[in-house]
Amino acid sequence: MILDHTVGIFTHPIKEWDSIRKQNRSMLAEYMTHVPLLVIVPTLCFYYGVTEVGWSIAGGDVVQLSERSALVLCGLSYVAALVGIWIFGMFINWMAGTYSDGEVNSHHGMALSVYSTTPIMLAGAAGVYPSIWFNAAMMMVAGAYSIFLIYRGMPILMAIEKERAFMYSSSVVTVALVLLVTMRVGTVILWSVGVGPQYVSG
Repeated sequence: MILDHTVGIFTHPIKEWDSIRKQNRSMLAEYMTHVPLLVIVPTLCFYYGVTEVGWSIAGGDVVQLSERSALVLCGLSYVAALVGIWIFGMFINWMAGTYSDGEVNSHHGMALSVYSTTPIMLAGAAGVYPSIWFNAAMMMVAGAYSIFLIYRGMPILMAIEKERAFMYSSSVVTVALVLLVTMRVGTVILWSVGVGPQYVSG
């Protein structure tokens, strides 16, 4: 079912993680029924925010992006998010051999990637009002909840004791931070070759 568990992961995460573990679903199905749709949220919201609303720094003039520039940047961000979440799930499955006692269903690693990043994707709705501080605050809250979901979900999905799950979760969070930094570096590289923002006056 498309976007199932999305609400439950916020309202009763422990029960929802247990439900996710018990379902029989392939890794690809877990990914395709959630990620492409969820990533649309920040993509469309930021496109609207940077082209129609704009932002200002220290009370200066309102700045917006040209529609063409915003379309390219949002499109690249959409693809980057799709790839990043998939790679994150693959890393979780790869590390399972180190921290898990038995064979781990690849669906579980991808599920952890998909649902732990859901708060960040939904927080992207804040992009309709592209204030730097507002969006930073929203992403910090969403990021904190995502980390909470990883630590809560790991012992349930991977069926391992809490001590080992804590170490596994810490490694997963580290991988997430590395992926985030890699994406930011990629953005800088793209800007340096000419795929940068084109500003217009609001």
